[in-house]
Amino acid sequence: MTDQATLDKLNAGFKRLQDSKECHSLLKKYLTQDVFDKLKSRKTAMGATLLDVIQSGVENLDSGCGVYAPDAESYKTFGELFDPIIEDYHGGFKPTDKHPPCDFGDINQFVNVDPENKYVISTRVRCGRSLQGYPFNPCLTEAQYKEMQDKVKAQLATFEGELKGSYFPLTGMDKKTQQQLIDDHFLFKEGDRFLQAANACRYWPTGRGIYHNDAKTFLMWVNEEDHLRIISMQKGGDLKQIFGRLVKAVKHIEQKIPFSHDDRLGFLTFCPTNLGTTIRASVHIKLPKLAADRKKLEEVAGKYNLQVRGTAGEHTESVGGVYDISNKRRMGLTEYQAVKEMQDGILELIKIEKSM
Repeated sequence: MTDQATLDKLNAGFKRLQDSKECHSLLKKYLTQDVFDKLKSRKTAMGATLLDVIQSGVENLDSGCGVYAPDAESYKTFGELFDPIIEDYHGGFKPTDKHPPCDFGDINQFVNVDPENKYVISTRVRCGRSLQGYPFNPCLTEAQYKEMQDKVKAQLATFEGELKGSYFPLTGMDKKTQQQLIDDHFLFKEGDRFLQAANACRYWPTGRGIYHNDAKTFLMWVNEEDHLRIISMQKGGDLKQIFGRLVKAVKHIEQKIPFSHDDRLGFLTFCPTNLGTTIRASVHIKLPKLAADRKKLEEVAGKYNLQVRGTAGEHTESVGGVYDISNKRRMGLTEYQAVKEMQDGILELIKIEKSM
């Protein structure tokens, strides 16, 4: 059972959420009195409570989602809250639906989406992974952060060929290295306020680090928002090469480090917006004619299940006419299908731009 101090905080947080006229988060939408009463006393085997799930959304009333999973079990223990949020965010992925098994498909089906280098500036494919048997950020101990980093580091050291590179722990990082990684847009900063409020930044910078290959076309964040953020990227539009590199890396890490996976939800991560394939394939692209009207651009992109964001991602504006366009769907389809949706949509957008 949840202790009284936690219950008091939960009751105060729930009241704050209900009283707010400005809050439009998925948390507020689905945490009804009935659901709250059902869940407020529950605890997972690792000790996570409803407070761990909702504290970020209660503190930051401008959250879009407002919930995080403190451990893998939370998705079931607090299912009455997570299920409708997942269904809403992931476009109708119902509690009775099942995410398909992992399938990267045939890499040779992918192409260079812009061989003439006229529109696409760079391409990036990333995914999130959690290490099986460990909770997510709010429930991790300092010793676990270190232990996870050691396990991952040992496997990274076995990368060969184009994936071979160096690991940089945040602890004790010198200013020069730090500045270089910031200049390369590789280094993540200490958590934003949403992560801070979710208790995701404890023991910072212990157990955190970044790996990149020598060519700086592959990198991995260790223990930032997720246990692992795996990223493959390069200039231009050669999606086949970029996705191929990501798949090779993921398979190599998995040989020694099992990932947290659920038969229904796919790969499990800290945030319910990033489940299933956890894949976001994106391009930085200039489409001056189509983007002359951002609403039109978003409308056309929407037809191909693509999401349009500003140059620096969510909640940002376009700089110099450059947009970040990515696949929107991450659940209910395979990794291959998610990346293929991005590829097919971008090819169509370029075709439309050329015809204008």
